[in-house]
Amino acid sequence: MKVTYAMPKPPELYQNELLAVLLTEISDRIAGDLKLVDLPLGSVIYEAGFAERYAYFPNNALISLLSVIENGKSAEVAVVGSEGMVGIDALTGGRNPCSQAMVQCAGSAYRVSTRLLREEFNRHDEMRWLILRYIQALFAQISQAAVCNRHHSIEQQFCRKLLISVDCLSGDEIALTHGKIADLLGVRREGVTAAAGELRKLGAIDYQRGRIRILDRERLEELSCECYAVVKSECNRLRPSEFRASTLNVMPWPATERPADVTAGRSNGSGSTATYLN
Repeated sequence: MKVTYAMPKPPELYQNELLAVLLTEISDRIAGDLKLVDLPLGSVIYEAGFAERYAYFPNNALISLLSVIENGKSAEVAVVGSEGMVGIDALTGGRNPCSQAMVQCAGSAYRVSTRLLREEFNRHDEMRWLILRYIQALFAQISQAAVCNRHHSIEQQFCRKLLISVDCLSGDEIALTHGKIADLLGVRREGVTAAAGELRKLGAIDYQRGRIRILDRERLEELSCECYAVVKSECNRLRPSEFRASTLNVMPWPATERPADVTAGRSNGSGSTATYLN
């Protein structure tokens, strides 16, 4: 990867939303360690099982988190763009990630040593809370992908994939071939090609030479399953721009002030009542 030693600049000029909030609200110590790196298409940032030396904050790149099985086949479990970061395992104690991180759409990112980031994570309650909010949003994406891949059609999965990807890139176009999308979803290429053709007939998308453009986003959302709306809602609720360290109470609820339904029996949506433990 090409590395440029970038001069620190005002936080609001950083394209990555999470990084901009970190530098504005919490710690400027990170700025001195930032390096601007090019992320070529298909490059692997880290492999599962190997310790991460750096965390990455994408600017205009899109990074896939892939679960890889023994025969070499893989499926995408989440994507990271300018809203977040890659390398959270180094902050949560795992050190060695269980997924592979691969560049899905080429671009650039700022990287910082995981050692320094971990020091700041342990130093600042506000930073820790901000990162945990992002992790929760990432978990929402991962868990919803698992449900979607099991229960929804290829066309619905394809719609979800396109919508989440363009959200992370903050645009209406993505450089992905049908074959690559099939690999990421873990389905047959013929199924993705058929789904893309149908969406083109409906005027929702257009594509040529490995680029897909969203023409009618509202239509695409209608054709997608509920999984996209769930992920979008959770990510919007937890997005870094909603965070303000000066006004956020980062302390957990005292035991005597927990919401009443934390331990009470309540419907779990299946017609039965679940009991939630302390």
